[in-house]
Amino acid sequence: MFPFRSADDAVSRRDILRRLAGVAFGVSVHSHFGDIARAASAASSRDVSVILLQMRGAMSHLDTFDPKPGREEQGSTKAIKTKTPGVLFSEHVPQLAAISDRLAIVRAMTTETGAHEQATYLMRTSYPTINSIVHPSMGSWILQAKGTQAKELPGFVLVGNGSEHPGAGFLDASYTPVPVADPERGLENTTQPAYLSEAQFRRRLSLADRIDTAFKKAHKGPQIAAYDQMYQDATKLLGGSGLEAFDISKESEKTLAQYGDSTFGKGCLLARRLVEAGVRCVEVELGGWDMHRDIFADMGAKAAELDTGMSQLLADLSARGMLEKTLVVLATEFGRTPTVNQNAGRDHHPAVFSCVLAGAGIKGGAVLGASDERGFRPDDDAVTVEEFNTTIAHAAGLPYTKEFSAPNGRPFKIGGGGKPIAKILES
Repeated sequence: MFPFRSADDAVSRRDILRRLAGVAFGVSVHSHFGDIARAASAASSRDVSVILLQMRGAMSHLDTFDPKPGREEQGSTKAIKTKTPGVLFSEHVPQLAAISDRLAIVRAMTTETGAHEQATYLMRTSYPTINSIVHPSMGSWILQAKGTQAKELPGFVLVGNGSEHPGAGFLDASYTPVPVADPERGLENTTQPAYLSEAQFRRRLSLADRIDTAFKKAHKGPQIAAYDQMYQDATKLLGGSGLEAFDISKESEKTLAQYGDSTFGKGCLLARRLVEAGVRCVEVELGGWDMHRDIFADMGAKAAELDTGMSQLLADLSARGMLEKTLVVLATEFGRTPTVNQNAGRDHHPAVFSCVLAGAGIKGGAVLGASDERGFRPDDDAVTVEEFNTTIAHAAGLPYTKEFSAPNGRPFKIGGGGKPIAKILES
């Protein structure tokens, strides 16, 4: 794991530099991946950015995208019509229901992992947790394969806590996401202290570089080069105009209101700004879905955050002519039980759950697979995490058929070696 901070922690300018450098040294010292660098040329030339919306805590499918009206299991959550004929959503996501023709709903996701940390890791990396290695997250693979687009901006940004995020895994540290704990505050404390002039700051950087020279000569290698690159990128970002992309206060009051007052809504707005400025991948977290009790009392407010943030993100991308080149992914680690427990909640249920795709390379208005009449197990076209992530890789133009060797010699594929879901991909 690597050192992210929670939303309650302030990240100083010095901390950003120090921790980015620490991340570089923290990555496996066996980051010798000439084959990975060469394989990037095999990726599609399609210029696609990706926004990953991670629903942390296991989002209930029955109370969002796969309701079962008339069943006892449905509880008090009502079903509503969508723009797609014959397709129903929960009453809690009416704005997404109104634009269902832009969405591809995968209703028969399935996994065997019912523990949050392990299942989230699987969803992010396509591989189960093992002690011997940390696998790269999808965002890091995207950055590695497609490269950066904006010189003054990072290629991968994580909006959220990220304390359990796998980051770049066994890839070079340059593919690690830059963390933003609070989208409203953006990258904090990035202005130069009043007591330190620009010349003094540059002299300090020069001194640090001289101190490091002997070490770098003695320990040449790709991990040291990655450290140097991250250090240079961090100082360039802190002093460059690229910081404006992180400032959502630059948006109009109308736009801010449209995304809503939730942290997630603001994260979606920040994601749009960053992708528009040239960031290759942005991941935005929304926690709070682990509803073991009072799900019918709490679901409305939580789902409203998702509904407002994601629907406005898609509308904004479309209005700006960006949706056809931006892939938006809504994912969660597993579903929740159809049976309501004694605490009026739903428990962990990995057997079946729903995820959503929209934008670049995706057929809008598609519904793939179905759960059974109770929402208990897949009834048609079951989809594994590996197949779902390989579909993301295909739509993003990544070399998902290529094998990459990790430091321990094991072969890995982007997406975990699954097959893309042809039924929801544009031909």
